[in-house]
Amino acid sequence: MTAKPKIGLIIGSNRPGRVCRTVAEWAMREMQHEQLDLSLIDLAEINLPFLDEPEVPAYHHYTKDHTKAWSALISGYDGFVLVFPQYNWGYPAVLKNALDFLYDEWKHKPVSIICYGGHGGFQATLAMKLVTQGLHMYSLSTNPALDITDEMFDENGQFKQIEKDFESYKISLQAVSNEFANLLVK
Repeated sequence: MTAKPKIGLIIGSNRPGRVCRTVAEWAMREMQHEQLDLSLIDLAEINLPFLDEPEVPAYHHYTKDHTKAWSALISGYDGFVLVFPQYNWGYPAVLKNALDFLYDEWKHKPVSIICYGGHGGFQATLAMKLVTQGLHMYSLSTNPALDITDEMFDENGQFKQIEKDFESYKISLQAVSNEFANLLVK
């Protein structure tokens, strides 16, 4: 029996009080698939500094232990889901920085983007698609854009009922899993 393809859901925000981990955990629950091995990769826990390698990542001449560890972690995955909030029509710097540390490790791997924002994060998704294209990743056709409203959050800025609020997106999340399985399961 061959191993299930590993899909990493990258939590693309490290902001204090963030809801990104909650969104990624919800997405992972909805994406469960018998043919896939899903796990979270939390950039707040990885805690990479701003890119500090002296050479271009495409040369793969890493000198820093944190880069070598990041490379080893990412190399162990077959595909990715980037989960992040839209910031001023763009993506969080921590996510761009994490992507920029590496090159070959991303190349030809499938990726889906789950962005959330007041208008579903449409602009940030467009911007991130340019980045993933530059890394030669394979963009999946399903990239759920999650609309959020102030009414979804409690006095601490956390979701009150994420399952209810995002009910209409469940089919899209299952489509992402099916797309990964169709592409990666041999």
